[in-house]
Amino acid sequence: MSPYEGILPVNKEKGRTAFYLVKVLRKLSGIKKIGHAGILDPFATGVMIMLLGRPYTKISDTFIHHDKEYLATVRLGISTTTYDCDGEIMATSNVIPSESEVEEVVKQFQGSIEQIPPMYSAKKVEGQKLYVLARQGIEIERKPIQIHLETEVLDYSYPELKLRIKCSKGSYMRTVAYDIGQRLKTEAHLVELTRTRSGPFELKDCIDAKSLSDRSFNFTPYLRKEA
Repeated sequence: MSPYEGILPVNKEKGRTAFYLVKVLRKLSGIKKIGHAGILDPFATGVMIMLLGRPYTKISDTFIHHDKEYLATVRLGISTTTYDCDGEIMATSNVIPSESEVEEVVKQFQGSIEQIPPMYSAKKVEGQKLYVLARQGIEIERKPIQIHLETEVLDYSYPELKLRIKCSKGSYMRTVAYDIGQRLKTEAHLVELTRTRSGPFELKDCIDAKSLSDRSFNFTPYLRKEA
């Protein structure tokens, strides 16, 4: 087994894609077979579990099924096509929910709930990724999925709502933001997102993704051979 094979928890920086991390790690390690256990959108930051080498990419499902935890900032009053800050403005609202109204709505995002996946997602319907259709201006019916959430209000100062969210696999934080807006009879989208935990891995366990830009950086001391 190559000394460069293993599990590498990385704190992804804002503006970078998962593919960027794969490309950089390929250059540093010489390993072609590199994957990850759960993507983060470019605007998001936080824990990404990078899997280096075939023995580890083969067990990616083990990590993907882990629950995750996020810090999310929701912007009320505006919704976008992607439900996040990278989309185009779709609708606006002048409704300003009260603190008690926000608390009551957030109580609805607890435990087992149904969520409709967003069109701008990599989820496949009949073999085609939804975002491919969305970019063509096509919207199709999506079946709701069952997810589990624990949602806590950390701060609310209109128009920003800060949340801590623990969730099961397959949960879309962008959709949580949008759905909260709809139930508050206003609009909403996600402006900041940090994944603070993925399964047993927390931010404190991660190396800074910026370190990987240094070709002389030795990341092998941070590799884990077991989950």
